[in-house]
Amino acid sequence: MSDALPAAATAADPIDIEILRHEILSIPNQIERNIERSAFSPLVQEYKDYSVGLVDPDGALVAQSRGSLPIFVANALGTGVREALDTFGADQLRHGDAILTNSPATLGQHLNNVVLLTPIREAGDAGGALVGFFAVLVHWIDIGGSAPGSSTGTDTTDVWQEGLQLPCVRLLDGGRRIDDMFRLCAANSRFPRLLLGDLEAQLAGCLLGRDLMLDILARRGADLVRATLGAMRLQAREAAAAVLATARPGLHVAESFLDGEKGVRVPIRVAVRVEGGRLKIDLSGLGPQMAGPSNAGRNGGAVAAARIAAKYILSPLEPVNQGDFDLLDVEAPDGTFLTASADAPIGGSGNTIPTAVDTILKALGQALPSQEAAAHHGTYGVHTIFGRLPATGELFANLDTVTGGWGATAEDDGAFPLRSNAHGDVPDIPVEMQEALYPFMLLSKALRPDSGGAGRRRGGLGTLKEYRITAPCRISLKFERSQCPPWGLNGGHAGQTGFVDMIRPDGETVRAWKGTFALGAGDRLLIASAGGGGYGLPHEREIERVLADVEAGYVTAQEAALLYGVVLRADASLDAEETRMRRAQLAASQ
Repeated sequence: MSDALPAAATAADPIDIEILRHEILSIPNQIERNIERSAFSPLVQEYKDYSVGLVDPDGALVAQSRGSLPIFVANALGTGVREALDTFGADQLRHGDAILTNSPATLGQHLNNVVLLTPIREAGDAGGALVGFFAVLVHWIDIGGSAPGSSTGTDTTDVWQEGLQLPCVRLLDGGRRIDDMFRLCAANSRFPRLLLGDLEAQLAGCLLGRDLMLDILARRGADLVRATLGAMRLQAREAAAAVLATARPGLHVAESFLDGEKGVRVPIRVAVRVEGGRLKIDLSGLGPQMAGPSNAGRNGGAVAAARIAAKYILSPLEPVNQGDFDLLDVEAPDGTFLTASADAPIGGSGNTIPTAVDTILKALGQALPSQEAAAHHGTYGVHTIFGRLPATGELFANLDTVTGGWGATAEDDGAFPLRSNAHGDVPDIPVEMQEALYPFMLLSKALRPDSGGAGRRRGGLGTLKEYRITAPCRISLKFERSQCPPWGLNGGHAGQTGFVDMIRPDGETVRAWKGTFALGAGDRLLIASAGGGGYGLPHEREIERVLADVEAGYVTAQEAALLYGVVLRADASLDAEETRMRRAQLAASQ
């Protein structure tokens, strides 16, 4: 992209451009709310597993709704559009067409993530100039495959075991519904009513978003719209360039690892180079493609992880736009677990990305020390309870993920409890809804004391959920980072790792992180998420902060004395003399 604005933009009134920019940004947010209200499955209604956005005629992201998951910020919508352009050609994408795709070779994410897109042409005319596309990605609740929920399978060995593939196919042809496609999608889902309800919400949102853009074109004119799209991209690029200009030039490296499969650790080695006003993220040190489903394709894996990390560092508070990534280069060889082949199993495609993002951020923190942060809990922590309802025999599947602690920074304690850095601010499905629909009771969800890494700034806390199972069912687990605790920085301690305990009525306990397990009535589940890493030496934390942490239940009195050097008497009052001596001991041991 040129460093200068397009000619049309330079001729336009900058006030008109700014007003129109905000109007364009508002459309995906409006459509997002409509989808929430009209979707059928809790996964879309409540958990909000979707992305809504506007894409330009070349497949570059223009705007995306605020609630869209960060994993889709990497431009899953634009990737789907580019596939449609390659498949059909721009001339064959007409007003009223709607295209479905979940192509693993292109999107590189589990097959449940389905993009629906429709072209936006001037005057809504089949022969009108192409202005862009409106696109909506929704996580379909089930799309076939070997396990209920499709992406929940833990032992798949190729992508064909994971569900239906839709390699850019028309759902609407010039406005005409292709009923065969609706029937095909329903026939390949264990939950056809929920899937079709979500699909109708997805389609309605896509078409309304298109129509709202057509209304803008009619009122404001195509020239101003194109000028505004160009200005939005340039503004995003300039914001990223301004931050890069403050970065330390040179090579910055970091590494971590995943639990992997069958006890074989998978390395993540990252090299970040800041040079010539550009940012290069080299992922050549990723471990190899795995035999099981913990893989992702290039766009949904390596590129997604790099872009998420870059967005967090370069312009986290600004609306996402392709310009955010114009100065980013991503290098990754084929055949790693984030650049897997088109036939690789990818049901757990997202679960490894948070650790990859954490590791990239660790390297980027060396280039931009003012923005460095300790590691967060680092996993989706997928736990899907599935089976048949005892009253009706109907199939059910309840997919959930963990909230845990984020890493501390030089200035602030880690936030908590939040989803992974690839999720964003995704809410819990209400407990009342889960208990009404599924055969379990959620007995408690509480913070885990001492789970946040100790430090001058404490890591965020993990959580502990307890379920009681009321009828026979099964659980699928996809957890990571049991062996690679969320690291601290500059003397900060690591956060505690997560786990899942299945406790039988006789007291037998099975601890696990991955796999599929049978559950019976009366079993209890304990699902623990990790805390975030701490920042700075713990004994340098202000005594008042430590006392407040103990009072709030974030830190126990024992940990306060052992790690922070703050000693409390039996009545919870401060023992100032013991505290002085203990802190002196800790300082001397450094």
